[in-house]
Amino acid sequence: MTKPQGLYLITDDHGDGRLTTRVAAALRGGARSVQLRCKQLPASQRPPLARQLLALCRQHQALFIVNDDPALARAVGADGVHLGQGDMPLAEARRLLGDDRLIGVSTRSVEQARQAQAQGADYIGLGSMYATGSKSDAVVVGVEALRQVRRAVQLPIVAIGGISRDQAAEVIDAGADAVAVISAVMADADPATAAREFALLFNRRLSFPRGRVLTVAGSDSGGGAGIQADLKTITLLGAYGMSAVTALTAQNTLGVRGIHPAPAEFVAEQIEAVLADLGADTLKTGMLFSAEIVSAVARAIDRFQLPAVVDPVMIAKGGASLLRPDAVAALCGELLPLTYLLTPNLPEAEALTGLPVGNEAEMEQAARRLRALGARNVLIKGGHLAGEAVDLLLAGDRLHRFVAPRVDTRCTHGTGCTYSAAIATFLARGEPLVEAVRLGKEFITEALRTAIPLGSGHGPVNHWQAAKAFKS
Repeated sequence: MTKPQGLYLITDDHGDGRLTTRVAAALRGGARSVQLRCKQLPASQRPPLARQLLALCRQHQALFIVNDDPALARAVGADGVHLGQGDMPLAEARRLLGDDRLIGVSTRSVEQARQAQAQGADYIGLGSMYATGSKSDAVVVGVEALRQVRRAVQLPIVAIGGISRDQAAEVIDAGADAVAVISAVMADADPATAAREFALLFNRRLSFPRGRVLTVAGSDSGGGAGIQADLKTITLLGAYGMSAVTALTAQNTLGVRGIHPAPAEFVAEQIEAVLADLGADTLKTGMLFSAEIVSAVARAIDRFQLPAVVDPVMIAKGGASLLRPDAVAALCGELLPLTYLLTPNLPEAEALTGLPVGNEAEMEQAARRLRALGARNVLIKGGHLAGEAVDLLLAGDRLHRFVAPRVDTRCTHGTGCTYSAAIATFLARGEPLVEAVRLGKEFITEALRTAIPLGSGHGPVNHWQAAKAFKS
């Protein structure tokens, strides 16, 4: 039988009657195992709930584990049971369940892990990794203990305890086969997206190309921006790039000479063709041009439940409009509520919010307004400010500041496309959001610093040279 790997969801119960709804959303987001905790539930209600969750897990090819109750696991046909150190002995649980069901054991040390392996456990839980409020008697063992246990046993390890999205990468790198979470997913307003964030982190273990990125954007005949810049960035940074073209443009470093938009139905057909076969880990948007195309892209993101990095491309360097006025309303009303990360520059932030954005305080205010419009996370790019290049990321309730020296160059064509494509790529490769933005910032800064003048206007950034810093 398959053993736990990836995101391992442990249920809670806030008493809102929506446990199965939240678990179903987490499974859509990529949870690979679900462990039912139901000690506070009356005994008569446990089997019906367990059967509901088992049915959901079967729909999504996920494991269903019952916590501490081998009899319940056997009665409902669960995939296995998870035992604590003070629960029924493993040998007794094995007699009840048989050899075709999984038995996991909670451990805190190398000695306990070796003992569980010797007694015939199929996997171990190890924790707590960090301080947690979900278990009053949790003992923090830390990530170093995980490394030691990984060297000591061959069993799959489920790391548990206080693991957030930003900490999970460290835990995976230390040797965890699965990461167990409770409130980080179950208490999130959007459990599907929260689960997807964790599930994507396991891409960091894939061979290259690592992760799949779909760019939905316009074509730049000059090659510096649009899908050309996106595909260069995605490929050079080690992921697999795919595209859906929203418009053809005739442009060079001096500006846009003409735009030929694709029919919205054909944009949707391109997206469908890619996602129905190849799939994607992240989706990145650029020039969307019309309200009809914005709506088509929003429907695809909603249908396929993809983390979308939305670069609200509105005006070209030379002043050409790349987003019709009616499309702005569609972007705010339809696309922003489905956006994982919005990446406007200062003029775009002003256009979307109606607020002045000329300093860091106003950048933060704009980010909060855009999040109120529906974007889960917002990155305001401060390239138009004087002085250092400062970007602000509003992720949840935390504000992160990214600073880089300003590069004095005219070669800035494709900066926004490249930056957002790099972030989408690092997310697809298994980096958590804050780290993905940090790496994306480093990438675009290096691409600007090493840009070689081409053409007579705003030349392109140097994708190839920047990527040399990320050969891993």
